[in-house]
Amino acid sequence: MQLEIFQVDAFSAEPFGGNPAAVIPLESWLPDDVLQRIAEENNLSETAYFVRNGEGYDLRWFTPTVEVDLCGHATLASAYVLFEQLGEQAPVLRFNTRSGELRVSRGVDGLLAMDFPAKQPVAVEVPAGLLEALGLSGARAALDFIGAAKPQTCTYKPQSHPQSLSLGRRCSQCASMKHRLRLPNLCIPEKRAALIFQRWSMP
Repeated sequence: MQLEIFQVDAFSAEPFGGNPAAVIPLESWLPDDVLQRIAEENNLSETAYFVRNGEGYDLRWFTPTVEVDLCGHATLASAYVLFEQLGEQAPVLRFNTRSGELRVSRGVDGLLAMDFPAKQPVAVEVPAGLLEALGLSGARAALDFIGAAKPQTCTYKPQSHPQSLSLGRRCSQCASMKHRLRLPNLCIPEKRAALIFQRWSMP
């Protein structure tokens, strides 16, 4: 059995920078123990495997010791291999994963942009002993994050964004801006977000 293995450094424009991942295209799935042994031998933080499924791809990630539910940089690395090495022409790649569908698009400038899954937070009971360990007398959920209350407010500045957004919502000050990333403590306009996902090719 011969497999083609690509090693891609995500988040970097220079060789040997960024976050490396191995990417292995497959025609069909190998046994899980074989996938795990290959990832162990690669000895990178993640080895990504994908198999075409209709118009999209099934994608899985393995560390040297275990399969994981989500890996952003290995997903971008997989998209890079498909776009740049395997000649994929689709404007948007759709990956079926343990964490749901992930989409990666390529801009006219060649930069890759990825949509992360947005899992809404839910209120849970405080575990016994946690408040005491933290030296707190009590805790309460922020309704803006848990319920359907109004979005968090913030003041957009090019270099910093002091307040946080709830997942999947926009702040009142920059509601007109399209946000590619929707993370708990980040509010990044599309143009700046695209700069995060830079690709590089070995000369």
